This record gives sequence, C-alpha cells and structure tokens, in this order.
Amino acid sequence: MNTAKAVDELLDIYRESVANGFMPLSEACWNTALACVGWAYVFGAWGAECTVSERKKRLSYNPSHTTIKTACKAFDGGTCSGCKWFPDKERTRCFDCRGFTDWVLKQYGFDLAGEGATSQWNTAANWCRKGEVKDGIPQGVLINLFIKKGDTMSHTGFYFNGETCECSNGVQHFAKMKANRWTHWAVAKMFEEDLNHTHSLPPQNTTVKPPVSADDKTDYPMLRRGDKGQKVRELQTLLLNHGYALPKYGADGDFGAETEKAVKACQRDWGLKEDGVAGPKTWEKLLTAPDKPKHYEVTITGLSEGEAEALCNKYPGAIKKEMVS
Repeated sequence: MNTAKAVDELLDIYRESVANGFMPLSEACWNTALACVGWAYVFGAWGAECTVSERKKRLSYNPSHTTIKTACKAFDGGTCSGCKWFPDKERTRCFDCRGFTDWVLKQYGFDLAGEGATSQWNTAANWCRKGEVKDGIPQGVLINLFIKKGDTMSHTGFYFNGETCECSNGVQHFAKMKANRWTHWAVAKMFEEDLNHTHSLPPQNTTVKPPVSADDKTDYPMLRRGDKGQKVRELQTLLLNHGYALPKYGADGDFGAETEKAVKACQRDWGLKEDGVAGPKTWEKLLTAPDKPKHYEVTITGLSEGEAEALCNKYPGAIKKEMVS
C-alpha cells in the first residue's frame, strides 16, 4: 500500500507527464486512483490524512457512523503503530465514495460541485456528457460511475476501459466492472478534450456494453472481417476486457482489420487456430478465461540514475531502461 507521501510524489510525475503531453489527463487521473488502493473508508472524509483527530472530527459530524471509531484501534488512546493504514510509519489518506472521486479530480485542478453523490450528479456544470450504463459506456476516457436507488445516487466511483475503482470498504480496484451493479455514468468537463480526441479515442458516439456474462453462451455466431452489428460489439467488448487493444475504433460494432488483429492475438495467446475468425472456441475463451494481465510502459525523462532506481524500487516488477538519443 502506498503512503500519502508516495502518492504525492507520483502526482508530481503524473502532472508533469500530462503537461508535457506524455500522458493523457484521463490516464493520469486513473493511475492516481489506483495508487490509492487500500486506503481507508471514513464517512464524510474528503482526502485528509488518516489520523485519529480526523476520525474524531468525522464522527462528531456523523455520530451514527460508529464504524469510524470501531475501525480505528487508536481511537481510544492507542497509537497508529501496526495499523494497516499506517505503513512504514507514514500516513495514508481517507475518503468516502464521493470524497474519493472529488479528491482525485481536484489533484488536476477540477472541483466537483456538490456535497454528495446525488448533488454531484445533479450539477450540470460538472459534466460534459451523461448516460445510463445499460446503453453503453464511452471508452478511453475516465468515467464517473453512479448507482441510482429511488431518486438518489447512493454510490459513486470511477470506470476506465472496463475496470473500476471505488471507495466503499476502502479504496478498491476491480479488473472487470461488475455487471448490473452500476446504473449511470458521467464524463467530467475536464475530460471533454479526451472524449473528443479522435486520434486516440473511438468516435464520440461509440459506446461499449457492460461485460457479457459467462453464463450466457447462447446465440454467438461465427464472426469475421466485414461483419457488423451488436454481436461484433459484444466480441470487441470482451477483447477489450481481456486487455486486447482496439485503439483507433474501440467497440464500434464493425469487424475490421483492427478487430481481426485483436482476435488473432487472443487466439495465439490461448493456443487456438490463429485465423482471425471468432468461432465457438474463441467465444468460449473470451467468456470464461481469466482476464489477461495488463502491462504498461511508462517513459519518464529528466531523472538521474539514482532517482530512476528509487522509483523502480517502489513498484515490484518495474524495469529501469536507459534511453540513448
């Protein structure tokens, strides 16, 4: 688990990468959210460092939320030593659901108006585009997700290219969006350029349905290059969920060269006949196989060898590669 100090250092790197055009703003915000995984849920918290005094303050505002107290072993006079939210004797931060999304976006200069998930959703000035999950979700741009119950939004979190990150029982990351959990989505105005950037994103009207259930294997036709329609869109959605890139067109329902290349890649990875045709065996793998692990390559210029080594040490599996111009 990262400390607050470690995430602050990452924020400096991400902000600089965005400013220099090395990283899209949506990706920087998503990476920031993931860096917070494991941090504590405290009702009413908006990203303050996780301390006993902060928890006492939140409990005084919300006396019915006694879990603020019961979840903290140091609340009645103990110390933070040994607490999972106090790693390496350094502070982490705490949030509730709408405090988490607000804090992440605020690190990049955008303040979501509204005290709760419902008021955030209802404030038109927050969003450049909104919709219902059942009708599909835009890809390649950071999405604010919502759960509607009655007339209110009971929960909120983030979505990015098939994955979700939310603060409920602490900050959690899910490699695949849970079907039928989220009801609505919105794109913050700060991402309007990302949404309309046709060179790196699908067209604005391109959306992706939630993941297809592995229990629903009926009526999946043989699909090949030149086919179009909803079944092609479902195939493309599954490819995206397994980490196969469709960078130019996304899940647009049109089986072109990009989709054929992705189908061949998944067939090759799973030992199937590499013909680019989605038949029964390809559908079965896409519906039932575990998600393909994702690997990312990040280039950061201007670091000394020692700084690069220190940064790699923070992330197990990271590789330092010298660039020679």
